[in-house]
Amino acid sequence: MHEVTLYTDGACRGNPGKGGCGVVLISGSHRKELSAGYVLTTNNRMELMAAILGLSALKSPCHVQLFSDSKYLVDSMNLGWVQKWKATQWRKKENVDLWIQILDLCDIHQVRFHWVKGHADNAENKRCDELAVLASQSSHLITDAGYENEIQRRQAQSDLFD
Repeated sequence: MHEVTLYTDGACRGNPGKGGCGVVLISGSHRKELSAGYVLTTNNRMELMAAILGLSALKSPCHVQLFSDSKYLVDSMNLGWVQKWKATQWRKKENVDLWIQILDLCDIHQVRFHWVKGHADNAENKRCDELAVLASQSSHLITDAGYENEIQRRQAQSDLFD
C-alpha cells in the first residue's frame, strides 16, 4: 500500500453560509491540491467534506495519515463516537450522509486521524485553509445536497408541530 499524507481544512463564510474545503495530498515526491466551494453549508460539513474529497481522490487502497484542525472530525473518529452513532442508527445526529461516506472510505484505506492546531505554524494546514477560503469565494459554487436535505427534513418536522 502507498503511504499518503493528507491535510484537510474547511471554511464557511457565515455558519451556515458559503463554504469551501481544501486538501493537500502528499505521497513521496508527488503533491496534489484540491478544493471545492458550496453555496450553502456549515463549517462542520466542510471539515468532513475535505476529508472525503482527499480520501476519494486516492485511486487504490493506501495507508493515510490525515491531519485536520477539526476536533469534530478527529475526536469523532479517534474516540469511537462515530461508531457509537452508527450503532444507534444515527439517532439525532447531524451530517449522517458525510459520516457514512467517511466510514466507507475508511473501509478502503487505513486512515489515522491527527489533530493539528489551526492557523498556527503548520504550512500545509495553512495552505488547506487558503484553498478552502478561495473555494468559498468562487463564482462556481455547487450545492451541498446533504445540507439542503437536512434543512428540508427539519422543516418538515417543524411543520408537524406548529
